[in-house]
Amino acid sequence: MQQLWAPWRMPYLDSSGKDPGCIFCVKADENNDRANHIVYRDRLTFVMLNLYPYNSGHLMVVPYRHVGMLTDLDGDSGADLFTKAQLSITALTDVMHPDGFNLGINQGEVAGAGITDHIHLHIVPRWNGDTNFMPVLADAKVMPELLTATADKLRPAFERLAGG
Repeated sequence: MQQLWAPWRMPYLDSSGKDPGCIFCVKADENNDRANHIVYRDRLTFVMLNLYPYNSGHLMVVPYRHVGMLTDLDGDSGADLFTKAQLSITALTDVMHPDGFNLGINQGEVAGAGITDHIHLHIVPRWNGDTNFMPVLADAKVMPELLTATADKLRPAFERLAGG
């Protein structure tokens, strides 16, 4: 399907060359950040909550560029991925006060990537004693807060920290 030019679209939302079925590409192109749990957008990357979080505040930093390998990102997008990881850690620390973080990129299906064709960086806040028996016994996670509530707390922190 050919995409029509729309003057209101920002250049980084141009989906030419993106997989139309990629969840990250679809969410980036939609104008519904609240429903999509996108907490921050910038020129090369955006930050969103994971729909299947390991812990409350589990974020993903996602480049707009649709590539499956970190080595396929251009230098600016790769640098911005980690710059926004730093911003995300600062925002999570400011709002949620975790005791530590796990950061990771699962590149390829064998490495555990649920979405193999669009690289993204996971940021999982951790608290002392945050593991419990539910994931071990029932393959279920108990989240103490809805994603929308977490997103509503994080958005102002990102805006303040990013300067606007």
